[in-house]
Amino acid sequence: MEALDLSEAARSGRLAQLPPEALTLERLTARNAAGNTPLHAAAKYGGLPLLPSGLVTEQTLSLRNDSGYTPLHHAALGGHLKDVPAQFLTKPLLSVASNSGYTVYHVAAAQGVLDQLPPELITPDLARSKTHLGNTLLHEAAEAGALDRLPPGFLTAENIRRRNLAGETVLHVAVFNGHLDQVPAALITGEALLETTTTGDTVFHAAAISGHLGQIPPEFLTAANLRIASKTGFTAIHAAAETGQLDKIPHRELTADLLLTRNDNGDTPLHAAAFEGHLDQVPLPLFTPELLAVRNYDGVSVLRTAVSRGFEDQIPPTLRPRAPGFWRRLLIFLGLANKPM
Repeated sequence: MEALDLSEAARSGRLAQLPPEALTLERLTARNAAGNTPLHAAAKYGGLPLLPSGLVTEQTLSLRNDSGYTPLHHAALGGHLKDVPAQFLTKPLLSVASNSGYTVYHVAAAQGVLDQLPPELITPDLARSKTHLGNTLLHEAAEAGALDRLPPGFLTAENIRRRNLAGETVLHVAVFNGHLDQVPAALITGEALLETTTTGDTVFHAAAISGHLGQIPPEFLTAANLRIASKTGFTAIHAAAETGQLDKIPHRELTADLLLTRNDNGDTPLHAAAFEGHLDQVPLPLFTPELLAVRNYDGVSVLRTAVSRGFEDQIPPTLRPRAPGFWRRLLIFLGLANKPM
């Protein structure tokens, strides 16, 4: 029986149907093109208890694939650390790092299965362990949506503000992936939301860019916070207009002044909303001829942007450009007049 057959049997739950002579050390540790073995597959899909006990050893559980992941990493990935014999759930084996610095702990945190490990191994200092990208266990859990399954004491004000190599805090990662609601409200403070990445993005930027601005507590969605510019001149209010989230901003904060904030190109949030088709989220009282006439540094107005993008119907009827009459159309056709805007 080929190694590939054993891997497929592990994935499909058919290991118990195989004859004992098929489960040999040579076959279980045969590597495929990515360096994975049938033992990796068995660990990932809960098949370790179906293997001869003499073949599940510290040595075989330490086998690395080409990315440096061991069968224990795969057991964590599949949520089957509980199927690993207890004598192998040790700090040295769980601390083995992949080529990118991921330990079994990091994978377990991302999958929400740290509770499958011996409690004495889940110590406070574990929360500070980082991958080569600087991600802590909390960063991994925040990305995967498993923050609410971390051990008690891991979610602290200090831990959620730890940064990875890109300068992202746990809050940046959580809100970008839509999981800020898993962070205790007491930890979501104005100071924490204003932490910046290496490119100058606040948590407000991450929320607006990813479409999750609604997860930010409304009391922090102030004009001052939304107009903070990153190092490229991009603001959260521009991102909110671009992604269609102006309706997530409290009405008292969504003012004409805020909508006229310029980025480095001179574009306002109104330009962004007009370009992406979200002008219908602008409160009707804010629509004025003056706002629609605002131009960026290239001389393009908000009105022209909306019309050229086919979103003219989002502009109040009284402010839309009038259709040219017969003589005007003739002059335009002859090149003696410009199209109306």
